[in-house]
Amino acid sequence: MATQLARRMAGLFTASLSIFIIVSVTAGQVPLTGAGREQNGIILRPPARASGENPPASTPAGTPPPASALYVDAVQGASSNDLVRRALTANAEITATRLDIERGRARLRQAGLRPNPAFDFEQTTGRLTGSAGERETSIGFALPLEIGGKRQRRIDLARVELQAAEAEVADRERRLTAEVRAAYAEALAAVRELQITEELTNIDAQTSRVIEVRVNEGDSAPLEHSLLRVEIERLNARRALVEGRLQGALLKLKSLSGVPPDEALRLREELAAPDFATPPDSVAAALDIALRTRPDLTLARLNEEAAQAGLRLARAQAAPDITAFSKYTTNRSVFDDTPVGVLRDRDKLLSFGVSISIPLFNRNQGAKAEAEIAIAQAQRRREFTEQLVRAEVASAYGRYKAAQAAIETFRQGVLDRSAQNIKAIRGAYEVGAFRVTDLLSEQRRFVDSQREFTEALAEYYRGLADLQSAMGMTRP
Repeated sequence: MATQLARRMAGLFTASLSIFIIVSVTAGQVPLTGAGREQNGIILRPPARASGENPPASTPAGTPPPASALYVDAVQGASSNDLVRRALTANAEITATRLDIERGRARLRQAGLRPNPAFDFEQTTGRLTGSAGERETSIGFALPLEIGGKRQRRIDLARVELQAAEAEVADRERRLTAEVRAAYAEALAAVRELQITEELTNIDAQTSRVIEVRVNEGDSAPLEHSLLRVEIERLNARRALVEGRLQGALLKLKSLSGVPPDEALRLREELAAPDFATPPDSVAAALDIALRTRPDLTLARLNEEAAQAGLRLARAQAAPDITAFSKYTTNRSVFDDTPVGVLRDRDKLLSFGVSISIPLFNRNQGAKAEAEIAIAQAQRRREFTEQLVRAEVASAYGRYKAAQAAIETFRQGVLDRSAQNIKAIRGAYEVGAFRVTDLLSEQRRFVDSQREFTEALAEYYRGLADLQSAMGMTRP
């Protein structure tokens, strides 16, 4: 009787410990609203830790820490904003793209330069043709004159192209930020699933030891112990897959952020508490921000301005080319056969002139027609980009709201009940009212619920990140 009572108490202790660990991995309150300061129409809030969301599991003395602890550091780990800042600084592609701005500045400088003057020198002699006394020397200077505002039109075009290069770099930074945050969300989701899998494996290992004692004493069938061992091995296989996916996400993060592959990278954020600005209250407000700040839309508008500036330049280049010139000439002549003997004559001449091209055949017709087509093309692309921005903002906002509702449903109607079901079935199993297969079935449903909840949290994180990107919020 005493032995049976001791076994019963050991089983109840194991059940209570198991329930404590299971409940510890359920998600807590997700901060769906926040208070803070306002900047550019966005409410900024400090990063918050969701209560009860993935607390670090305590490990008994002498046991190795869980594998998930190798990838998380709540104090010195890197947040998504930290990695975004590092990516914008160290990413090789961004560094190469920024050189387009320097090229644009060089083109602007070149566009403001005036045409070079020309210097002519000419020497004429009759020594080789039998007229040794004949000689003429001339020095000329020519200066092209730009009319029709050609220089200013070149400057206007180069300035718009420089602004377009800056907008293109900003858009590349926006897309890189979105890529970093998406990879960070994938890594956080893998960390959470790895933590849940490890804790469930530890629970089943403890239960397995209790069942093994029962089997040895003849109170349970060996099949129960075998079924539980199969479940433990299945969780071990799942843990290996999740850890591999986590390592792949971390390698992608390192590549995007410019972190060396051999450098340790630990995460600091939690999936339920993204360190982002709280989005606006409506799609219209988010769209208003996007239409003002999206760099790709700014680039499309600047390309349209550049096409119009190109048309003005083509029209200016159709004006005649004018070159003003001046020439100084000295001429010496010798006359031998004269009644008075040899006569020498020296003349000094200074001439001025203007050379004007006649636009008879080439009036820059092709360049003007091409510029008009380029304007129409830029307008179509700008209209398409505006439609794309509207669609991206609406899609990201809808995903964010849907994930928010799904999290609330999981938190209020799924996870708590699932934990209670596990608790009830474990208690009933301990007193012999249920079989171990019933317990394993309910545990698998709990695992599936946790996995789906992790997907909802990851979608919430990605939705917020995509909404930030859709609104043009490039830098942290």
